[in-house]
Amino acid sequence: MNIGNISTAMVTPFHSDGTIDFRATEALLEHLLSNGTDSLVVSGTTGESPTLSTDEKLKLIQFVVEKVNNRVPVIAGTGSNNTAASIELSQKAEALGVDALMIVTPYYNKPNQRGMIAHFEAIASATSIPIVVYNIPGRSVVNLEPESIVALSKIPSIQIVKEASGSLDQMTKILADTDDDFLVYSGDDGLTLPLLAIGGSGIISVASHVIGKEMQEMIQLFRQGEHLKAAKIHQQTLPVVKALFQHPNPVVVKYALSKIGVETGSLRLPLVEMTKEEKLEFDNVWEKYLEAK
Repeated sequence: MNIGNISTAMVTPFHSDGTIDFRATEALLEHLLSNGTDSLVVSGTTGESPTLSTDEKLKLIQFVVEKVNNRVPVIAGTGSNNTAASIELSQKAEALGVDALMIVTPYYNKPNQRGMIAHFEAIASATSIPIVVYNIPGRSVVNLEPESIVALSKIPSIQIVKEASGSLDQMTKILADTDDDFLVYSGDDGLTLPLLAIGGSGIISVASHVIGKEMQEMIQLFRQGEHLKAAKIHQQTLPVVKALFQHPNPVVVKYALSKIGVETGSLRLPLVEMTKEEKLEFDNVWEKYLEAK
Protein backbone atom coordinates (compact mmCIF):
# COMPACT_ATOMS: atom_id res chain seq x y z
CA MET A 1 0.00 0.00 0.00
CA ASN A 2 1.27 3.47 -0.87
CA ILE A 3 0.48 6.13 1.74
CA GLY A 4 3.08 8.56 0.38
CA ASN A 5 5.86 10.44 2.11
CA ILE A 6 3.67 12.12 4.71
CA SER A 7 0.52 10.80 6.35
CA THR A 8 -1.04 13.29 8.75
CA ALA A 9 -2.59 12.00 11.96
CA MET A 10 -5.46 14.50 12.04
CA VAL A 11 -6.68 16.41 15.05
CA THR A 12 -10.43 16.31 15.62
CA PRO A 13 -12.05 19.77 15.61
CA PHE A 14 -14.59 20.39 18.36
CA HIS A 15 -17.23 23.02 19.03
CA SER A 16 -17.04 24.90 22.34
CA ASP A 17 -19.59 22.45 23.77
CA GLY A 18 -17.30 19.51 22.97
CA THR A 19 -19.21 18.08 20.02
CA ILE A 20 -17.38 17.33 16.76
CA ASP A 21 -17.22 20.32 14.43
CA PHE A 22 -17.69 18.75 11.01
CA ARG A 23 -17.49 22.05 9.11
CA ALA A 24 -14.09 22.73 10.67
CA THR A 25 -13.10 19.12 9.93
CA GLU A 26 -13.75 19.70 6.23
CA ALA A 27 -11.73 22.93 6.29
CA LEU A 28 -8.89 21.08 8.04
CA LEU A 29 -8.97 18.33 5.40
CA GLU A 30 -8.61 20.85 2.59
CA HIS A 31 -5.80 22.63 4.44
CA LEU A 32 -3.88 19.39 4.88
CA LEU A 33 -4.39 18.20 1.31
CA SER A 34 -3.03 21.48 -0.04
CA ASN A 35 -0.07 21.55 2.35
CA GLY A 36 1.98 18.43 1.79
CA THR A 37 -0.18 15.60 3.11
CA ASP A 38 -0.25 12.40 1.01
CA SER A 39 -2.69 10.44 3.20
CA LEU A 40 -4.72 10.90 6.36
CA VAL A 41 -5.17 9.11 9.66
CA VAL A 42 -8.55 9.77 11.25
CA SER A 43 -9.50 8.91 14.85
CA GLY A 44 -5.96 8.32 16.02
CA THR A 45 -4.50 9.48 19.32
CA THR A 46 -3.84 12.93 17.84
CA GLY A 47 -7.56 13.00 17.05
CA GLU A 48 -8.26 12.51 20.78
CA SER A 49 -9.62 9.04 20.08
CA PRO A 50 -9.61 8.02 23.76
CA THR A 51 -12.39 10.56 24.32
CA LEU A 52 -14.45 9.71 21.23
CA SER A 53 -17.35 7.29 21.55
CA THR A 54 -17.60 4.44 19.04
CA ASP A 55 -20.52 6.21 17.38
CA GLU A 56 -18.51 9.43 17.10
CA LYS A 57 -15.54 7.59 15.62
CA LEU A 58 -17.72 5.98 12.96
CA LYS A 59 -19.43 9.27 12.05
CA LEU A 60 -16.06 11.00 11.82
CA ILE A 61 -14.57 8.21 9.69
CA GLN A 62 -17.58 8.22 7.36
CA PHE A 63 -17.43 12.01 7.01
CA VAL A 64 -13.72 12.03 6.17
CA VAL A 65 -14.05 9.18 3.66
CA GLU A 66 -16.89 11.01 1.90
CA LYS A 67 -15.17 14.41 1.84
CA VAL A 68 -11.79 13.06 0.74
CA ASN A 69 -13.59 11.19 -2.04
CA ASN A 70 -10.64 8.98 -3.03
CA ARG A 71 -8.21 11.88 -3.45
CA VAL A 72 -5.79 10.32 -0.95
CA PRO A 73 -5.79 7.16 1.17
CA VAL A 74 -7.71 7.37 4.45
CA ILE A 75 -6.49 5.30 7.39
CA ALA A 76 -8.77 4.74 10.39
CA GLY A 77 -7.42 4.36 13.89
CA THR A 78 -9.38 1.37 15.17
CA GLY A 79 -7.06 -0.29 17.67
CA SER A 80 -7.50 -0.54 21.43
CA ASN A 81 -6.53 -2.82 24.29
CA ASN A 82 -9.67 -4.89 23.72
CA THR A 83 -9.15 -7.26 20.79
CA ALA A 84 -12.84 -8.04 20.24
CA ALA A 85 -13.76 -4.33 20.29
CA SER A 86 -10.88 -3.56 17.91
CA ILE A 87 -12.15 -6.20 15.49
CA GLU A 88 -15.69 -4.83 15.62
CA LEU A 89 -14.61 -1.23 15.02
CA SER A 90 -12.17 -2.29 12.29
CA GLN A 91 -14.88 -4.18 10.43
CA LYS A 92 -17.25 -1.22 10.63
CA ALA A 93 -14.53 1.17 9.42
CA GLU A 94 -13.74 -1.17 6.54
CA ALA A 95 -17.42 -1.18 5.58
CA LEU A 96 -17.34 2.64 5.50
CA GLY A 97 -14.69 2.55 2.81
CA VAL A 98 -11.40 3.37 4.52
CA ASP A 99 -8.26 2.30 2.69
CA ALA A 100 -6.40 0.93 5.70
CA LEU A 101 -6.53 0.45 9.46
CA MET A 102 -4.09 1.68 12.08
CA ILE A 103 -3.90 -0.68 15.04
CA VAL A 104 -2.03 0.45 18.13
CA THR A 105 -0.30 -2.00 20.46
CA PRO A 106 -2.62 -2.85 23.37
CA TYR A 107 -2.05 -0.40 26.21
CA TYR A 108 -2.46 -0.66 29.98
CA ASN A 109 -3.09 -4.42 30.15
CA LYS A 110 0.58 -5.03 29.17
CA PRO A 111 0.41 -8.20 27.05
CA ASN A 112 3.64 -10.06 26.31
CA GLN A 113 5.02 -10.49 22.79
CA ARG A 114 2.93 -13.60 22.09
CA GLY A 115 -0.19 -11.80 23.25
CA MET A 116 0.48 -8.79 21.02
CA ILE A 117 1.18 -10.98 18.00
CA ALA A 118 -2.08 -12.87 18.64
CA HIS A 119 -3.95 -9.53 18.95
CA PHE A 120 -2.77 -8.35 15.53
CA GLU A 121 -3.29 -11.78 13.95
CA ALA A 122 -6.91 -11.83 15.16
CA ILE A 123 -7.65 -8.40 13.68
CA ALA A 124 -5.92 -9.26 10.41
CA SER A 125 -7.92 -12.48 10.16
CA ALA A 126 -11.19 -10.59 10.64
CA THR A 127 -10.52 -7.84 8.06
CA SER A 128 -9.36 -7.67 4.46
CA ILE A 129 -7.74 -4.25 4.02
CA PRO A 130 -4.13 -3.23 4.77
CA ILE A 131 -3.07 -2.77 8.38
CA VAL A 132 -0.59 -0.30 9.84
CA VAL A 133 0.85 -1.63 13.09
CA TYR A 134 1.41 1.26 15.52
CA ASN A 135 4.20 0.71 18.04
CA ILE A 136 4.36 3.47 20.67
CA PRO A 137 5.90 2.24 23.94
CA GLY A 138 5.75 5.69 25.51
CA ARG A 139 1.95 5.55 25.52
CA SER A 140 1.20 1.82 25.60
CA VAL A 141 4.01 0.83 28.03
CA VAL A 142 4.74 -2.28 25.93
CA ASN A 143 7.28 -2.37 23.10
CA LEU A 144 6.51 -4.58 20.12
CA GLU A 145 9.97 -6.02 19.63
CA PRO A 146 11.57 -6.12 16.16
CA GLU A 147 11.27 -9.93 16.06
CA SER A 148 7.52 -9.64 16.64
CA ILE A 149 7.14 -7.02 13.92
CA VAL A 150 9.11 -9.25 11.55
CA ALA A 151 6.75 -12.14 12.36
CA LEU A 152 3.69 -9.96 11.76
CA SER A 153 5.11 -8.70 8.45
CA LYS A 154 4.58 -12.21 7.05
CA ILE A 155 0.81 -11.64 7.24
CA PRO A 156 -0.18 -10.25 3.81
CA SER A 157 -2.45 -7.47 5.08
CA ILE A 158 0.10 -6.18 7.61
CA GLN A 159 2.14 -3.96 5.33
CA ILE A 160 3.40 -1.00 7.38
CA VAL A 161 4.67 -0.27 10.86
CA LYS A 162 4.45 3.17 12.44
CA GLU A 163 7.50 3.04 14.67
CA ALA A 164 7.33 5.49 17.56
CA SER A 165 9.79 3.72 19.83
CA GLY A 166 12.30 6.49 19.17
CA SER A 167 14.97 3.86 18.55
CA LEU A 168 16.76 4.02 15.22
CA ASP A 169 18.51 0.77 16.18
CA GLN A 170 15.10 -0.94 16.47
CA MET A 171 13.97 0.55 13.15
CA THR A 172 17.20 -0.61 11.49
CA LYS A 173 16.67 -4.18 12.67
CA ILE A 174 13.09 -4.17 11.37
CA LEU A 175 14.24 -2.85 8.00
CA ALA A 176 17.06 -5.38 7.82
CA ASP A 177 14.90 -8.38 8.69
CA THR A 178 11.69 -7.68 6.73
CA ASP A 179 11.04 -7.91 3.00
CA ASP A 180 11.53 -4.78 0.91
CA ASP A 181 7.77 -4.36 0.43
CA PHE A 182 7.21 -4.02 4.18
CA LEU A 183 7.37 -0.31 4.99
CA VAL A 184 8.66 1.45 8.10
CA TYR A 185 7.30 4.91 8.87
CA SER A 186 8.42 7.09 11.73
CA GLY A 187 5.92 8.01 14.42
CA ASP A 188 8.24 10.78 15.65
CA ASP A 189 8.44 13.88 13.48
CA GLY A 190 11.98 14.64 14.58
CA LEU A 191 13.24 11.29 13.27
CA THR A 192 11.82 11.66 9.75
CA LEU A 193 15.14 12.44 8.06
CA PRO A 194 17.26 9.99 10.11
CA LEU A 195 14.78 7.21 9.31
CA LEU A 196 14.95 7.99 5.59
CA ALA A 197 18.73 7.69 5.81
CA ILE A 198 18.49 4.09 7.08
CA GLY A 199 15.87 3.02 4.54
CA GLY A 200 12.53 4.09 6.00
CA SER A 201 9.62 5.28 3.89
CA GLY A 202 8.33 8.46 5.53
CA ILE A 203 6.44 9.91 8.46
CA ILE A 204 3.01 9.54 10.03
CA SER A 205 3.04 13.07 11.28
CA VAL A 206 1.58 15.62 13.66
CA ALA A 207 3.86 18.51 12.68
CA SER A 208 2.60 18.34 9.08
CA HIS A 209 -0.51 20.16 10.28
CA VAL A 210 1.60 23.34 10.28
CA ILE A 211 4.87 22.60 8.43
CA GLY A 212 3.71 19.99 5.92
CA LYS A 213 5.13 21.72 2.85
CA GLU A 214 8.53 22.10 4.47
CA MET A 215 8.58 18.45 5.53
CA GLN A 216 7.56 17.35 2.06
CA GLU A 217 10.35 19.46 0.56
CA MET A 218 12.86 17.94 2.98
CA ILE A 219 11.87 14.40 2.02
CA GLN A 220 11.93 15.14 -1.70
CA LEU A 221 15.35 16.79 -1.45
CA PHE A 222 16.68 13.75 0.38
CA ARG A 223 15.31 11.42 -2.29
CA GLN A 224 16.94 13.59 -4.97
CA GLY A 225 20.32 13.23 -3.28
CA GLU A 226 20.36 16.80 -1.94
CA HIS A 227 21.23 15.60 1.54
CA LEU A 228 22.73 18.82 2.87
CA LYS A 229 19.70 20.86 1.75
CA ALA A 230 17.41 18.30 3.37
CA ALA A 231 19.49 18.46 6.55
CA LYS A 232 19.15 22.25 6.63
CA ILE A 233 15.34 21.98 6.61
CA HIS A 234 15.54 19.34 9.36
CA GLN A 235 17.67 21.73 11.44
CA GLN A 236 15.28 24.63 10.87
CA THR A 237 12.09 22.70 11.64
CA LEU A 238 13.30 20.64 14.62
CA PRO A 239 12.69 23.42 17.21
CA VAL A 240 9.09 23.68 15.98
CA VAL A 241 8.67 19.91 16.16
CA LYS A 242 10.01 19.84 19.71
CA ALA A 243 7.76 22.74 20.72
CA LEU A 244 4.70 20.92 19.35
CA PHE A 245 5.29 18.14 21.87
CA GLN A 246 6.10 20.25 24.94
CA HIS A 247 2.62 19.47 26.23
CA PRO A 248 0.29 16.48 25.71
CA ASN A 249 -0.56 15.95 22.05
CA PRO A 250 -2.65 17.49 20.40
CA VAL A 251 -2.78 20.45 22.81
CA VAL A 252 0.01 22.43 21.12
CA VAL A 253 -0.78 21.57 17.49
CA LYS A 254 -4.36 22.78 17.90
CA TYR A 255 -3.01 26.09 19.17
CA ALA A 256 -0.43 26.19 16.37
CA LEU A 257 -3.15 25.65 13.77
CA SER A 258 -5.03 28.67 15.12
CA LYS A 259 -1.92 30.78 14.46
CA ILE A 260 -2.11 29.98 10.74
CA GLY A 261 -5.85 30.57 10.51
CA VAL A 262 -7.06 26.97 10.79
CA GLU A 263 -9.51 26.78 13.69
CA THR A 264 -9.99 23.39 15.31
CA GLY A 265 -11.64 24.51 18.52
CA SER A 266 -11.42 23.16 22.01
CA LEU A 267 -9.96 20.07 23.63
CA ARG A 268 -11.79 17.38 25.54
CA LEU A 269 -10.92 16.63 29.12
CA PRO A 270 -8.64 15.33 30.47
CA LEU A 271 -6.64 17.54 28.07
CA VAL A 272 -6.65 21.25 28.85
CA GLU A 273 -5.56 24.37 26.97
CA MET A 274 -2.10 25.83 27.35
CA THR A 275 -1.64 28.71 29.77
CA LYS A 276 -0.79 32.21 28.51
CA GLU A 277 2.83 31.62 29.47
CA GLU A 278 2.95 28.30 27.61
CA LYS A 279 1.41 29.90 24.51
CA LEU A 280 4.02 32.65 24.65
CA GLU A 281 6.79 30.03 24.75
CA PHE A 282 5.44 28.46 21.58
CA ASP A 283 4.94 31.88 19.96
CA ASN A 284 8.63 32.64 20.48
CA VAL A 285 9.72 29.39 18.82
CA TRP A 286 7.28 29.90 15.93
CA GLU A 287 8.36 33.50 15.33
CA LYS A 288 12.04 32.54 15.30
CA TYR A 289 11.24 29.82 12.79
CA LEU A 290 9.38 32.20 10.50
CA GLU A 291 12.19 34.76 10.72
CA ALA A 292 14.78 32.13 9.77
CA LYS A 293 12.86 30.81 6.76
